[in-house]
Amino acid sequence: MEFTSQHVIALLPLLVTCATIVVVMLAIAWKRHHTWTFTLSVVGLNLALLSILPVLGTTPQAVTPLLAVDRFACYYMAIILIATLACVTLTHAYLGEATVGTGSESVRGYPGNKEELYLLILLSAAGGLVLVCAQHLAGLFIGLELLSVPTYGMIAYAFFNKRSLEAGIKYMVLSAAGSAFLLFGMALLYAESGSLSFAGIGASLAAGAGQTLLVQIGMGLMLVGLAFKLSLVPFHLWTPDVYEGAPAPVSAFLATASKVAVFAVLLRLYQLSPATAGGWLNDMLSVIAIASILFGNLLALTQNNLKRLLGYSSIAHFGYLLVALIASKGMAVEAIGVYLATYVLTSLGAFGVITLMSTPYNGRDADALYEYRGLFWRRPYLTAVLTVMMLSLAGIPLTAGFIGKFYVIAVGVESGLWVLIGALIVGSAIGVYYYLRVMVTLFMIEPTLRRHDAPFNWGQRAGGIMLVLVALLAFFLGVYPQPLLDLAQQATLVALQP
Repeated sequence: MEFTSQHVIALLPLLVTCATIVVVMLAIAWKRHHTWTFTLSVVGLNLALLSILPVLGTTPQAVTPLLAVDRFACYYMAIILIATLACVTLTHAYLGEATVGTGSESVRGYPGNKEELYLLILLSAAGGLVLVCAQHLAGLFIGLELLSVPTYGMIAYAFFNKRSLEAGIKYMVLSAAGSAFLLFGMALLYAESGSLSFAGIGASLAAGAGQTLLVQIGMGLMLVGLAFKLSLVPFHLWTPDVYEGAPAPVSAFLATASKVAVFAVLLRLYQLSPATAGGWLNDMLSVIAIASILFGNLLALTQNNLKRLLGYSSIAHFGYLLVALIASKGMAVEAIGVYLATYVLTSLGAFGVITLMSTPYNGRDADALYEYRGLFWRRPYLTAVLTVMMLSLAGIPLTAGFIGKFYVIAVGVESGLWVLIGALIVGSAIGVYYYLRVMVTLFMIEPTLRRHDAPFNWGQRAGGIMLVLVALLAFFLGVYPQPLLDLAQQATLVALQP
């Protein structure tokens, strides 16, 4: 195929992100400077985000057989870049300054090299951008590995904390196993269909090969690999340990940008290869959805660690999303787009509060629930942000989370998925309890507790300002969701051939 200027424009977000990676790497090699590295990363991500605007004028566009850039890809690229930008901002606040004060407090920030963490986040974000544009199994695998491999280092980045190292090794081993399942499933699908493109697989299987044993095993193995990345039950066991061990901004990245990219490519595969999405696969997904909703919420009930609670909560939220994926008609694509946007917003806010609470400390993060007892009396702004995030995650009206959950329920009702809707309602009712428990903890009076307090100047930090904006946006979208709904409606999927 002939490579034209239209193809270059279509790839602009990915090209700008990759250029940012090169610039940051050269800057680190030339001179280590935390603030410069952070500034270069933020500028590059903002340019990549702005470059989506000219891309909209060229879509839909097939760029090589591997990638397709349509409005669907643009929507999810924007979500990934915004989430990455927020995580980079939180990382700057989290790593802190190398030297503050004297004596025992001479090292208040991260004690090792800070700059490489930005490089790893940018690399992982580039993998996410490839993933949401993938229309080919090779593109899917390349994007998934580019997304996953840098996260091994990111999770274990707090080397002075044994939990961080343990989480990094655990994620690396289990992620490798998930990738092996995915590759073997791809091989079986290719053996039966003779094609690696999503549309080609769908067309081949629709011609009569869709129900052979080889196809069923191949799709099942691929589902195992993707379910691991999305931490769906029963492939969820890594989630709470990794969320707890990873530095707070990295946990935020895993919960938002990483999962959005994987779910977007699963949605594209499911929509463009309908022959792979019927019958027994729907039954398997239904079982996984119900198990994820119930196990995620029930296990979150017993948690006294905020990161682990949010980890189990994310398992339940992706169980809710599977309801819309299984429905796969009517408003399903739009509902998933709305839900993922609201989920990313609220998860960034919740992990952002943990990050800013953890900034001045060299040990573990401030993630134990007792450390938030009476936070309102010390840091009312942080308390207000976390309260709005908990209400949104619970799906309370006048918050962004309510809009997302309402759309998913509407799609389930439209498709008559009554058992799944029942599980969603029961799971949501359980979720309200532990979200409210966190909120009540914030307002308890505990005058003697001052451990892991947030720095007084948090409001001057970019991270603090961003958190306030996230909370205001979560409230605004709950009251007036029309802008988000319009964007999600325009994020249409297109099957393209190069």
